[in-house]
This record gives sequence, C-alpha cells and structure tokens, in this order.
Amino acid sequence: MNKRIEELIIKNSKKILLVVLDGLGGLPLGKTELESAHTPNLDFLTKRSSLGLTIPIDYGITPGSGSAHLALFGYDPSQYEIGRGVMEALGVGLDIGYEDLCIRANFATKEKDIITDRRAKRLKGYNVSPDEKNRELCKKLQKEIKEIKKVKVIIEPGKEHRFVIVLRGENLSPEVEENDPLKDNLPVKEIKAKDKDNKEAKFTAFLLKELVRKAEEVLKKENKANYILLRGYSKKPKIPSFLERFKLNPACIAVYPMYKGIAKLLGMEVLATEEGKEVETLKENRDKFDFFYLHFKETDMRGEDGDFSGKVKAIEKFDKILPEILKMEFDVLSITSDHSTPSLLKSHSWHPNPFLLFSPFTLPDGFRKFTERNCAKGSLGIFPATKVMPLLLAHSLKLKKFGA
Repeated sequence: MNKRIEELIIKNSKKILLVVLDGLGGLPLGKTELESAHTPNLDFLTKRSSLGLTIPIDYGITPGSGSAHLALFGYDPSQYEIGRGVMEALGVGLDIGYEDLCIRANFATKEKDIITDRRAKRLKGYNVSPDEKNRELCKKLQKEIKEIKKVKVIIEPGKEHRFVIVLRGENLSPEVEENDPLKDNLPVKEIKAKDKDNKEAKFTAFLLKELVRKAEEVLKKENKANYILLRGYSKKPKIPSFLERFKLNPACIAVYPMYKGIAKLLGMEVLATEEGKEVETLKENRDKFDFFYLHFKETDMRGEDGDFSGKVKAIEKFDKILPEILKMEFDVLSITSDHSTPSLLKSHSWHPNPFLLFSPFTLPDGFRKFTERNCAKGSLGIFPATKVMPLLLAHSLKLKKFGA
C-alpha cells in the first residue's frame, strides 16, 4: 500500500468486518462449488453488493496461505515474507524470538520411502479426537527429543495432524530443503542445505535430519502417524503493525493456529473462540474493536480433500449463519477468500478469489448469486488483493481526499 494512502487515513467510529472463507474459489464440474451451493442469504446480500475478483500475488502464481493473507491485509507479500512456521508457532501461543527457527510439521503415513498420506488421515479413526491424538503424539516426541547438538527442540500440538517445532540455539538457517513431497504417493524429499557452501544451512539440515530420524523411531508403532513432514522453515520478521499502518483497532476470530499467528504478528487481538462459535464471539465483541477478521477454514479443507460435495455443504453452512452476521450491522462487510482451493485440483490454485463488498456507499451490481463468474463481471473488476484494505477504508469513510 502506498505510503501516501496511509497518510490519508482518519479515525472514526465505523466498523469493518472482513470475512475470509478460506479456499473459497473453485473450478466447475459442470458448476463450481459456489454455483452448486444453495445460498439464499448470500444471494440476498449479493444483489445489494459490488463484486469483483482479487489476485493475491500475481497472475498465474499460486499463493501460500500466509502470503495470501498478507495481501488481503494490505501488506505486499514480496516485501514482507512471513514463513508458515512462524505463523503456526505464534498461533499455538509460543513466545518466539527473532533467532528461533520455526517449523510447520505434519504427522504423516510412510510406507518404505513413500508418503502414502501426508495428513495421516487427519488423525481420524482413533478412540480419541484428532486433537487429543495430536497432543498425545507431541507429548511422546517432546519427551524423547529435547535437544540436538545443544539446540533446544520445542514441540507443540496444533489442530488435527498439524504441529509446530521450534529450534532454539545458534547458527540456525531457514535455507534448507523441506522433506514434504506435497502430494501423496511420492517419496520423501531429502533434507539438505539449499546452498552447499552455507555452513549454517548445512548445520540446520543435519539437525533436521536427526530430528526426523528420532521422531520416526518414537512413532514406529503408530500405524498411521508414523512419520513427520517438515515445511515452512522461517524466522520471525520485523513488520509494522496493523494499528501503525491503518489506525484501526483490529481483532481476529479464527480457530486454526496459522491464521491466529499471522494476526498476532500484525498486532491484532486474537479472541478466544471455538469451532462453531465464531459468530457468537463476534457478537460478544462487536463494540470493542473497529476492524474484525473472521476466518472459516472448512471450505479450504474440503477443497484440499477433493471433496466437492463437502465443500458445497461448507458454503451452505456459512450461508445459514450469515443472517446472524448481518444483524450486527457492520458499516462495511466484505466476504472473500485468501486463495482458491478447487476440489478438482485438491490444492491451492492461481485462480482469482471471489470478492463481495457491502456498505451504504457501494453501487450494487444486481447479480442474483455470489459466484466466480458473476464476480468476474462485477463492477470492481479483477484487482490485486493488496487493494482490499483501501476499499474497506474508503467505504467506511476513513480516507481523506487526496490532493488539492
């Protein structure tokens, strides 16, 4: 965001709500998931709103969740690169320093050298919940792996199959190859320094290989979660806060650690909530903040699983709670996504994200349904996700006139 625009920001009492339906955009199996969903409440809102499509990074570039959220929040992802590990570590409540190496980890299923399930069936099918099983496995790992070569190892559970590892010590580098093949039924990738002449990266690669070896030994009796995949190696960056940039008092309502982590990094207050109680948390805190980021994960999960009908149902589930959100009468309401996750691809994609903007000052496009194709024809056009914040600020009358 241009510094001159930051200088135009003024404070007032108007309230902004940004709803992120993670991985919302899709591709058609006849119709897309959005086109297939029965969404009477979204349809009602769509007729009164302006539509468009956002591009998180650039044309043809598939974004990670972190970079995509940064863009949505008005930060240029090419200028402020935040690794997944840092966001996960902050999201689970770890206090990390600038020299700590943070790693996002998955429990996975390995047969010989092949990863047959990168998510270990999301730890479902045990006699305890996935999150309880996660905590049990992390406790086992932490008990056996406390330190490697005088580097402290911190292991903290996340949600389902995800957990966080923090290495605390000297001479640590994130410039190391990850072992995650990123798709099932592929061999484990080799952990090695990206630059063979980088001594810190070579040392870190040694530590991580040793960590994986020890973890495999601890988990060898597990029939599903018998291996760990490491990705998102990163250190904590220095980045201006949301309050500094936008003069907003921001709050985050999210369940999954990564999204809470990026919010914390930007100085948002992360409100305690549980899955299914996000709207209740929003209602309880509506008068305490002037910007809310409300995150829903299920659309992305179903897309990654290739579950077209499940993603349709997740969209319909949101539609049923939308009236409760509308009753709170936010001055500006936007519904969009960080990135697209088409069920057809079972992964993030480069496709633009559906974007809806509602306020007393929008010019309604009059479309009858919130879909990718209608958004492509909307009055807001196709625009960079970094321009979302200026739009939200303008529609809440928080921007002064520019120039004479």
